[in-house]
Amino acid sequence: MTTKPTAAEAGTAWLVQCSVQPAALRRAWAADTLAAVRSDVWRVVEADLLRSIDAMLPLFRAGVLGPLLVSTERRRAWWLTALSAEDHLVDIPALTIRPPRWPLLCPEVGQSAYGCAWLEAPDGTGKLTDPAALGAVFGPTSSLSAEAFR
Repeated sequence: MTTKPTAAEAGTAWLVQCSVQPAALRRAWAADTLAAVRSDVWRVVEADLLRSIDAMLPLFRAGVLGPLLVSTERRRAWWLTALSAEDHLVDIPALTIRPPRWPLLCPEVGQSAYGCAWLEAPDGTGKLTDPAALGAVFGPTSSLSAEAFR
């Protein structure tokens, strides 16, 4: 009888599967350190930590919240979004769109290291934060409510 993987195991497996260097991830995480995840599957969008926390609820309520990595030490957050993120976010000064394969330094799902942890963990399904909705909650006219992008 096979056992179903935990949510953390499923999220970790998804990160490894999406990585262009899966063996490097496994080695870093085995050493209980951060791993540089580079992927062709998503774009990383960087933002202020506190604004990102505020943005989570309306995105969750709208069903478009995907993985969010945070660093309490750096006061930064990194959203995993669709590859088309630049089309929706290029004119929003509060967000920095990282190039494809940008090295996202992260711990294994369910773990924390050096002040970094998954505030919204990858769940293994491939769900990403919708970039249009992310732009709506970070845009200059945002009220940080789900109604802002419905």
